[in-house]
Amino acid sequence: MIALMFPGQGSQAVGMGRDLYDAHEAARFTYEAASTVLGYDMAELSFEGPAEKLAQTAYTQPALLTHSIATLRVLQESDFGFDLALGHSLGEYSALVATDALGFDDALRLVKRRGEAMTAAARRQPGAMAAVLGLDADTVEELCEAVPDVWPANFNSPGQVVVSGSEAGVEALVAAANAAGAKRCLKLNVSGAFHSPLVAAAVDELRPLLEETAFAEPAPSFFSVCTVDYEVEDFALLLQRQIVSPVRFEQSIRRLLTEGYNSYLEVGQGNVLAGLVKRIAPEAAAASAGDPESLERVLAGWPQIEGGGDP
Repeated sequence: MIALMFPGQGSQAVGMGRDLYDAHEAARFTYEAASTVLGYDMAELSFEGPAEKLAQTAYTQPALLTHSIATLRVLQESDFGFDLALGHSLGEYSALVATDALGFDDALRLVKRRGEAMTAAARRQPGAMAAVLGLDADTVEELCEAVPDVWPANFNSPGQVVVSGSEAGVEALVAAANAAGAKRCLKLNVSGAFHSPLVAAAVDELRPLLEETAFAEPAPSFFSVCTVDYEVEDFALLLQRQIVSPVRFEQSIRRLLTEGYNSYLEVGQGNVLAGLVKRIAPEAAAASAGDPESLERVLAGWPQIEGGGDP
């Protein structure tokens, strides 16, 4: 069975999505729709910048969502089928759009507000994040419990856990992790302590818009990497909770593997999630699609399960 994966917020490079826009009418339609909803030219911002504006979270998040959905719509034009969708942090919004649980227009309005709210929360409660490499998840969790004001934020793959917290908390956690035998600890270039209680103010800011948004039953299935489950009683509540909760990507992929999902396609920017899947399950097929060339390879015959890997 095939699972689509949608990436979260990374660094949105100027020019990302231009080739897709030039080559496919479905992509152009998606960018035009985003421009209408948001009130600015999404294609111009994504392809021309300025980079300083595109790097602002309130613009980055809608740009990444638009790129993912533009890629998805090109796949759908060719009747590419899938059985389930999941997303990493911001990518949960794309996954909800992919499964028809959330309209694209509503998703754009939500992620714009989400980006603004997260930026404001991070200014009120400054913080930091760091990737801890070479320690198992249980060890990192135990270290976080022993250090004030730091929490696990992303369980990405074996030996890769991101922590989030105050500047002092993250510095202390890095020292403790190095003492515990971590191969490397890398401070991340982020503007706040995301996926931690320090950005809880963003939940209050986003809640009213979420509560007035209409959600539908997903089809195909949606899987939450926040709760590691298919069952979602209240999508508005889930999307509030995920702001301050860890992204349990490794745990989610491990559960899906036991349930027969052996092919994973990352849709949108980059190939980070496909790389994480290969670390979690080398036997699974994992690929990425976000430009005309990679889409052509996928549509030409992916997945090829034997031996896993990219098409």
